[in-house]
Amino acid sequence: MILVTGGAGYIGSHVTRELINQGYEVIVLDNLSTGHQSAIDRRAVFKLGDIGDRQTLDDLFNQYDIKAVMHFAANCLVGESVQNPLKYYDNNVGKTTRLIQSMVENNVKKLIFSSTCAIYGNPEQDIITEQIPKKPINPYGRSKLMIETILSDTLKSDELSYISLRYFNAAGAYPSGEIGEDHDPETHLIPNILKHLQGAVENIEVFGNDYDTPDGTCIRDYIHVQDLTNAHILALKHLLSQPKIGFQYNLGNGKGYSVKEVIGECERITNKKAKVRYAPRRPGDPPVLVASSSKIKNELGWFPVYTLTDSVRSAWQWHIKHPHGYQ
Repeated sequence: MILVTGGAGYIGSHVTRELINQGYEVIVLDNLSTGHQSAIDRRAVFKLGDIGDRQTLDDLFNQYDIKAVMHFAANCLVGESVQNPLKYYDNNVGKTTRLIQSMVENNVKKLIFSSTCAIYGNPEQDIITEQIPKKPINPYGRSKLMIETILSDTLKSDELSYISLRYFNAAGAYPSGEIGEDHDPETHLIPNILKHLQGAVENIEVFGNDYDTPDGTCIRDYIHVQDLTNAHILALKHLLSQPKIGFQYNLGNGKGYSVKEVIGECERITNKKAKVRYAPRRPGDPPVLVASSSKIKNELGWFPVYTLTDSVRSAWQWHIKHPHGYQ
């Protein structure tokens, strides 16, 4: 049995569904502070609770034969982390540490950790490998890097084995449109464009059009949530087959798209025209951030199969079926 923390969230709900489709039994632990119970696959066992509650964790590990934990429960808004850093250090570091402690004490020694490209900060190179310096520039990125450090130290003490997956820009939705991306507030580019094209938002705000890029807007790496899901399942299988490992992998397409290109793709898929308002650059936004996923390709055989078109089309399908999200 696999414990998925944060399984009511965007990526956690997709991973939960695919785990069950592949024959795993799954328990979802979520406090529903940002997730949606209706996003959880009905075939999963759902426990309402918080990862910081040791009693809840200990009870779960004692009640079920849990072989591994996939940990998605975290706060993940960069701006909010700057405004309220203690919230992020409490939840993303303090509570995650208690989760790790409970795992170790209950002899559950396999963890897949949901990390982020935010740990790299503003790298000097455009193509980001796992080996470049880690210089996060906000509390969110620092909180994730702290846990990666804790996991590395715990591995050395022979108490835990783990794989850390560093996402770039997750996008898209389940192919059937049953589950998708629903955040409040929504900070991701593609859903905000699609909300605008549905008439829910007056315009699209683009921060900066004077970058040193072909069209002046930032270039980012977008990866379909199903590709992320497949990487998590592959990583889990590898983790369960090994006695002791501690790896970190980037997850991205290895190809960048500018903000203007993404807007254009959304316009093409929806056959609607966007109203764009340009605003000044946001502090700390680098011109280009693109992942090198060569390491996970070479070591685990993972390759992304979905394109930006697939991400936009599946997200649009989700928005059509759920114009007001899960509500």
